[in-house]
Amino acid sequence: MTGWSGDESLAASAARLLGPAHPVAAVALVGPHGASTATIGTSTDADFEIGSLSKPITGMLYRDAVEHGRVAPTTALGELLPLAGHGPVADLTLESLATHRSGLPRLPPRMQPVRRTWALWRHGANPYGDSLAELLEQVRHIRLGGTRGRYSNLGFQLLGHAVAAAAGARYADLLPRTFALDLWAPSTVAELRPTSLTGATGRGRPRDPWVGEGLAPAGGIRTTIGTMSSLLARTLDGSAPGVSALDATTSLSPGIRIGSGWLTSTQHGRTITWHNGATGGFRSWMGLDRDASVGVIVLSARNRFLDPAGFALLREHTAA
Repeated sequence: MTGWSGDESLAASAARLLGPAHPVAAVALVGPHGASTATIGTSTDADFEIGSLSKPITGMLYRDAVEHGRVAPTTALGELLPLAGHGPVADLTLESLATHRSGLPRLPPRMQPVRRTWALWRHGANPYGDSLAELLEQVRHIRLGGTRGRYSNLGFQLLGHAVAAAAGARYADLLPRTFALDLWAPSTVAELRPTSLTGATGRGRPRDPWVGEGLAPAGGIRTTIGTMSSLLARTLDGSAPGVSALDATTSLSPGIRIGSGWLTSTQHGRTITWHNGATGGFRSWMGLDRDASVGVIVLSARNRFLDPAGFALLREHTAA
């Protein structure tokens, strides 16, 4: 397990399952006997981008707002965000956004995703620098699909900002205030901390940070392995705000059900609640076996697929 430090058992598992493909990474395990962490190429106080792992956290913010009566599942976006004259998007309910059943596309065509994707892969540029005002303009008269499951970054961007508006706050401020944890969502590169890692492709090419006010609820959170471990512990024991977001309520795709952002599937006969994330230079995975009260987080500053390693780590340490 050369290069790994921290808990010996966890480090040994991580070294074997992640291998040399993830030279800058951190893992955490939380179970009935406590929490442990291990890292390679960095320290436990380093900030990682967690990408779409932001979505289930936004789902928890939404469920917390429902439980405190600030919003209802039937609350329409237009009641919370300035969408008058924007067309049918104003009538979408928060619940439809939280379960990926709003009919919104993955990204708004007016943000020119093809051009931005080219800039990302050619130059490593951040494809998401939009303000909230720019995001709202991009959804003006956007065309909706049906109500079947359709994964949408855009839907979770709007959900998070709507929930924040219901609390009279910016998303970036509501996030740490609600969880009392160091979860943060920088809007600009200037807001990055000295402990913020630079992500890279699988071949080691550096990528610009993914920052932007509009992006935050769907993919803009940065945090440390220690903070994620604390969130996981509180989620497992039921004390985290909005923990009902983990309860699967509807089908998203074959074999996968969804609560509010959180996904649930069966792996090797066990029911696992999980989500993953990716940015230009980072990958993340978090999974919970709620019946066994065990969970795992994997964060990497390399954009290489993590899901098999995450599921395997959870399975090994649940069996142990």
